Amino acid sequence: MSVYTKVSFDELAAWLQRYALSPLTGLEPIASGIENTNYFVTTAGERLVLTLYERLPAEDLPFYLNLMAHLAQHGVPAPAPVADRSGTYFSILNNKPASLVTRLDGKPQLAPDDGHCAQIGLTLAQLHVATASFRGRHDNPRGATWRTQAARAVKRFLVPAQLELLDSEMVVQRKMARRRLPQGAIHGDLFRDNALFVGDKLAGIIDFGFAATDALAYDLAITVNDWCIDADAELDAGRTRALIDAYQSVRPLTDDERDAWPLLLRLGALRFWLSRLYDMHLPRPGELTHAHDPEHFERVLRSRVARPGPPVSR
Repeated sequence: MSVYTKVSFDELAAWLQRYALSPLTGLEPIASGIENTNYFVTTAGERLVLTLYERLPAEDLPFYLNLMAHLAQHGVPAPAPVADRSGTYFSILNNKPASLVTRLDGKPQLAPDDGHCAQIGLTLAQLHVATASFRGRHDNPRGATWRTQAARAVKRFLVPAQLELLDSEMVVQRKMARRRLPQGAIHGDLFRDNALFVGDKLAGIIDFGFAATDALAYDLAITVNDWCIDADAELDAGRTRALIDAYQSVRPLTDDERDAWPLLLRLGALRFWLSRLYDMHLPRPGELTHAHDPEHFERVLRSRVARPGPPVSR
């Protein structure tokens, strides 16, 4: 369980006085996630999620929270931030920036089929289209500069075969970073555990902690790398086609995006391999934390280098 900052019932009740909410009735730690502290919050009339931001500086929070509000207002199924009586989306709780958002129903679909993947592709495209009118911008904190720094930090923990893979891919992706692809606000982490389904119907997408301004097709590649792979880290043709076709029914990819697609898949795998290596070998102090195994995304990256998959059709 990832709980870095403890919040008691009484502490939260006092903090909630700044909101026009019903009396607090329940507070429950959320067991998933490794970046922030999260709690389910129940009042006499509302079901909410409390997030205490462990790494994000307060000055960055308006981008994330205003983006979520923008998406909810434009019909994208995302949690809506709750403003306090002054109209502010966050304030300090136990020395950490904290916010409340509406709690969505449903649970993750960890064994998706073509239909689930199509819904994700459709919703991601709707998100990208909706953010065209979003004015906020935020450089990706897991972008090219971070990749260079993280790669340098984790090298001493790698065996020669891993070092060879990392060094060669960093060279490739430095060239990729110079390409100018359509950009906008991206989710940046739309894995299976960040989407909630009620039955077989998508209820919403959650966890915008890695949202940033970046290439839209890169966001699609990150999503495909999680939703469309089999036990051997290979792309499943049916699910991949369902997700991408649904996405393109709303937002067709450009010729440049289609041309860059194999490298975008590799970039998505590299980004998460690096972050998992960093979290495993260089963890920050925390209570009951869990770091994901980096081996999975090493396998994904090796697979994408060897077999990039079929080109994306028009």
